[in-house]
Amino acid sequence: MFSNDESNNPSNNPSMQDVIDTCNHQRRTLLKGSIGVATWAAFGGMGLSTGALAKGGQGGSAAEPLIGFTPVSANILPMTDMVSVPVGYSARVFVAWGDAISNGANWDPATAMTEAQQLQSYGAHTDGMHFFPFPTEPARTGNMHGLLVSNSEYNDPGLVHHTTSYVSDAMTAERVDAQLAAHGVNVVEAFRPARNGDWMVKRPSRLARRITGKTPMLMSGPAAGHAMLQTPADPSGMRVLGTLNNCAHGHTPWGTYLTCEENWNGYFGTADAAFVQTPHEKRYGVSKGGFGYRWHEADPRFDVRAGGQTSNETNRFGWVVEIDPFDPKSTPVKRTALGRIKHEGAWVVVDDHNSIAVYMGDDERNEYVYKFVSARPFGNHGDDRSNHYRNHLDDGTLYVARFNADGSGEWLPLVWGQNGLTLENGFADQGEVLIKTRQAADRLGATMMDRPEWGAVHPMTREVYMTMTNNSRRGNTPVSSNQADGTTGAASANPAVDAANPRPDNDYGHIVRWREAGNRVTATTFEWDLFVQAGDKATAKTLGATYTPGEFGGQTVGYEGNINGDDFGAPDGLWFDADGRLWIQTDQAGDAQGDWANIGGNGMMCADVTTGETRRFLTAPPHAEVTGVVTTPDGKSMFVGIQHPGEDWTTSFTQNSTWPDNGANGPTTASASGPAKPRSAVVVITKDDGGVIGS
Repeated sequence: MFSNDESNNPSNNPSMQDVIDTCNHQRRTLLKGSIGVATWAAFGGMGLSTGALAKGGQGGSAAEPLIGFTPVSANILPMTDMVSVPVGYSARVFVAWGDAISNGANWDPATAMTEAQQLQSYGAHTDGMHFFPFPTEPARTGNMHGLLVSNSEYNDPGLVHHTTSYVSDAMTAERVDAQLAAHGVNVVEAFRPARNGDWMVKRPSRLARRITGKTPMLMSGPAAGHAMLQTPADPSGMRVLGTLNNCAHGHTPWGTYLTCEENWNGYFGTADAAFVQTPHEKRYGVSKGGFGYRWHEADPRFDVRAGGQTSNETNRFGWVVEIDPFDPKSTPVKRTALGRIKHEGAWVVVDDHNSIAVYMGDDERNEYVYKFVSARPFGNHGDDRSNHYRNHLDDGTLYVARFNADGSGEWLPLVWGQNGLTLENGFADQGEVLIKTRQAADRLGATMMDRPEWGAVHPMTREVYMTMTNNSRRGNTPVSSNQADGTTGAASANPAVDAANPRPDNDYGHIVRWREAGNRVTATTFEWDLFVQAGDKATAKTLGATYTPGEFGGQTVGYEGNINGDDFGAPDGLWFDADGRLWIQTDQAGDAQGDWANIGGNGMMCADVTTGETRRFLTAPPHAEVTGVVTTPDGKSMFVGIQHPGEDWTTSFTQNSTWPDNGANGPTTASASGPAKPRSAVVVITKDDGGVIGS
């Protein structure tokens, strides 16, 4: 009913393999196969061979392939309403929206959700997640007991309030509060009572916690206290209520969780008939109606023209939030040094010199890739608590990426007083540079990308991979770029194809990877290539007349797709396991129709980056997205999120799906009368022989 992602691209879009031929042939060869001898040499002789990488960290001989399962079939029409995994594996529901996380009863899905009920139960629309073993317990116990910390990105108001007429129902403060409670972060204590037993939620748990759209938080870093963050409710600009649209995530080596605020703009709106976007609001997509949540009708905090004045409340969202999962009394902190964008996630890397970097993508068409380098080195690895309280993420330099056509790249510093980031150009200080991160990146001429989403860092090489999910405006006419003065509307430019984004109307997306110079995260240059361009080998289309005449318009082209394995499209979630398998989750139209008739619904792929081989490991229920993946330290239990099953319903909640309460993946807390509505949930996957997932 409601989508959190305006830039998702459901249209019929072709690709253009001919364009790829303009890129360096050697780099294209690299993407088809192994990382290559030259690349390994660039890592300073890390002692890894192809055999060693294939062997992985969980044992086995050099001759063993990294991927050992038989792929599942695509979930094409007529679709199967369940999570499917390979033969020899089992997938069971671990926790679903509305399940109690500590005390109290499970929510009855046949009723409306209240704020009180939601505050003690698992949140809506699960997304990024990480598993934290208990640090005080033996390593072997950590494979059976830990905290699963996960995001609840957004909610479907109709399902929350059990109504099919939300758009016309009267809006109330109680409804806003219930939806705010459905957002945020879940801290769930997970345990396995026996080595071969089912995973369970520990109830009660002193560590179980919900962090929501109303949880008090601190602002820290260069923008904290800035005039653009001050509101009548918080004249200090230092304290904010809540976190919203928590998409992907990150985790730190000092034991904290990073949750990232993505499409926060859609919760704001106004009834002011005279509303006109300011340039700053336009650049971030703040509009009169938002995404249709209507919160501003009952809560002035979300009215961008409350009292006729432009609100600063929007500036208090769009940040990376750091959370200590093992201290339920701790206050989450919004780290402003990492910039204000539509954060998909934040991936932390510590190099051999103890330097810290955080890699991030801004998830919207024609936005940018970022890196934050901390000014503070990572200290004693055993002293996690002191590292946390030294605030590594408050002091450092934020960079934005430029991808050059020859396969080189540059990190451009977003530092006040440099490169045109001056008062004359609309930046009064470093705090304003960070609050206006997009405009600062425009000024520096960064490379506009095809929706940079999740990142993943290879556990052995520190090579960074990032998904470019799709872009319906790439190669369109009239050709335009994000203006250097920062006045371009969000996702409104029509950039030409380039080496890093080589497809017009890029429906199926691609994955970019890069290697820092000298394998140092502090480097200001890097080398990049395309790991894969997703697509459907069986599809050919004709580009519409709106595409650059004489170059694309009217041409019939084919999608190369994945030439070494199973096809997939719209890559989104990305994660490396300890052995170097790359897990790729998709976010396409989940109905297996149109462009997706052969690829089917959404799923999760497993790739061997040394060979380029990709196999389909999991398929999702209809109209669902696959979001978030992590294993226990031994790699033998995998947690995977299934978001918004049955999305796009119109007259009946269950017209597209009854998962998970249909019992297809084990028992759930279904209503006594049977499946009442589809619910986002986390499944746990195990190998029937007790082995490592994917092997």
